[in-house]
Amino acid sequence: MSHPPVLPGLSALADRYDAFIVDLWGVMHDGIMAFPPAVAALEAMKAAGKRSVILSNAPRRIDVITARNAELGIPPDLPDALMSSGEDAWQHLKNRPDAWYQALGRRCYHLGPARDLGMRDGLDFDFVETLDEADFIMNTGNLDAEDTVETYRAFLDRALALNLPMICTNPDLEVVRGGRREICAGALALDYEQHGGRVRWHGKPHPEVYRSCFALLPGIAPERIAAIGDSLRTDVAGAAAAGIDSIFIAAGIHGAELGVEDNGEIDPDRFDAFVRKARTLPTAVLPDMRW
Repeated sequence: MSHPPVLPGLSALADRYDAFIVDLWGVMHDGIMAFPPAVAALEAMKAAGKRSVILSNAPRRIDVITARNAELGIPPDLPDALMSSGEDAWQHLKNRPDAWYQALGRRCYHLGPARDLGMRDGLDFDFVETLDEADFIMNTGNLDAEDTVETYRAFLDRALALNLPMICTNPDLEVVRGGRREICAGALALDYEQHGGRVRWHGKPHPEVYRSCFALLPGIAPERIAAIGDSLRTDVAGAAAAGIDSIFIAAGIHGAELGVEDNGEIDPDRFDAFVRKARTLPTAVLPDMRW
């Protein structure tokens, strides 16, 4: 299997693309602060006439993410647009565009922390306090940073017994927040699905959310768009499913596995092993997000 090229920065690829769909966590920030070279890359992208859409698997709506990005050090005017798995899920809950959503009842159990309560705003549902009252589950994530999937075993088993459909608003299995790993809504949803539960997924790697991004980039052909992200499972596989190229950021979620050093060097032996076991390979690799 041939290796994708490892390049020093996005400028080496700039002539090949007119727009970029850019991941957020692990690429633009670590949950604590923005990465200065990544912010500079968005600035250079805009100066070069390239369009950008930030695509996040955050279980929150666009306005909330934009405000949080500003707090972390990402100016709101840098990307041309923003889309999130949370926004995609909210729009489906609001508009019920297909039979799966039309079949849902009115009583929703929201599994998620207080910071995700904004996902309820504007939705015509009755939010209930117990699974036994619910028609379905809206899963925006775990309640505590120390939680594991097993923390929710009794909850998931009861939901299975009740045959409740689950909406997963963040397909990520885990994130690295300030150097520490935490599970995400996707880890709970995957376990639920593997045990026979019905799950409707929103966000990367599912093609539907990429179609939403393409609509935000009118007039640009898919072959002139590249996705940038740090996860093989969501960013690289999602780009492949959507029919576009992908640029993999090695220092993100796979950084320890690849032995990425502070100087941006990738351990060649670890990279070779990584490539050999990958199901889907990116078009190119960058040590981190920079121009």
